[in-house]
Amino acid sequence: MNVAVSKNPLPDDQAQAVATAPRPTRRRLALYAGGGLTVLAALAFSGYWLTTGRYLETTDDAYVRADWVALSARVAGYVAKVEVEDDQAVKAGDVLVRLQHRDYRARLDQATAGVAEAHAALAAAQARQQVAAERINQQQQAIVQSEAAVHSASAERQRSELDMQRYRGLVRDDAATVQRLEAAHANAVQAGAALQGAQAHLREQRSQLAMAKAQALAADAEIKQRAAGLSRAQARQALADQDAQDTVLRAPIDGVVGQRRVRAGQYVVPGQPLLAVVPLQQTYVVANYKETQLAHMRPGQPVQVRVDSFSSQPVQGHVASFSPASGNVFALLPSDNATGNFTKIVQRFPVRIVLDRPADGLQILPGMSVVTTVDTRPVEPADEQ
Repeated sequence: MNVAVSKNPLPDDQAQAVATAPRPTRRRLALYAGGGLTVLAALAFSGYWLTTGRYLETTDDAYVRADWVALSARVAGYVAKVEVEDDQAVKAGDVLVRLQHRDYRARLDQATAGVAEAHAALAAAQARQQVAAERINQQQQAIVQSEAAVHSASAERQRSELDMQRYRGLVRDDAATVQRLEAAHANAVQAGAALQGAQAHLREQRSQLAMAKAQALAADAEIKQRAAGLSRAQARQALADQDAQDTVLRAPIDGVVGQRRVRAGQYVVPGQPLLAVVPLQQTYVVANYKETQLAHMRPGQPVQVRVDSFSSQPVQGHVASFSPASGNVFALLPSDNATGNFTKIVQRFPVRIVLDRPADGLQILPGMSVVTTVDTRPVEPADEQ
């Protein structure tokens, strides 16, 4: 009788596991493929790092800035009218605020009247100066006449004395009468008196000339005084006119109105901030880079700017300048590392980045946060032709 011997079959769960297990060849292929992809990725990353990545310096400590202007009043007064609204675009020279100008117009009229009065006083002083000059000329002519009269009287006295001497000799010789001698003596006395009168008149005319010259000097001094008064009055008029013009506040630059705190009927004083004008077309970026990132940065290098509000649309720019000191130096209370325990902290330096052109469709506003990436790769010199 033949007995059939049968092998023990595997349990059902083990048999199913053996049937579904992957073949060793597929597993090795998957491992090889994964390793190859890893190597290729590492090579690609290494190539990118060697050619580009190591030259890129990035920071998220960067913000959009603009040199906005805070507009304030230069004169005190009540606000008559506010010509602009919040967030309104304005051009340089546009009227923003008007103050009541009645008092300033009155002061301007008063200053104008003062200028007219000073002009009249100066004209009167100039007329007196001209009169003094004419009087000097007149006295000089009178002195010439007096000197001629003195010469004439002196010659007449000399002639009369000679006549008297001749008649004395004739009387001794009985050739002439005593009466003729007495007449000659009387003529000589009269000639002497006439000479003394002419000399006295000459001294008087010279004294009058000195007085006329003194009056001319006084007229010159008065003209200088009146001219100074006119300049003072014109300065008052200019200040009054400037104050009257300052009652109209105009936009100093092109931009958009912000921080409008002024209202009609409000009383304002000089220096009080009323509103701000922000030049949105002149925005730039200030990126605070670590000092360890500045080694290869230079002005003019290209920068990729990603605004947090539009992170998917980068904006191109370039490095414009570097701050002359770190932010800690310009801080209100800079740290003093010479006191207490020392902890080294990497400092940051503001880098000014200018956008190459306005981003189309993007409203980049001052204060927005951005991420900047500076490409510090050296620029290859152009091939010489």
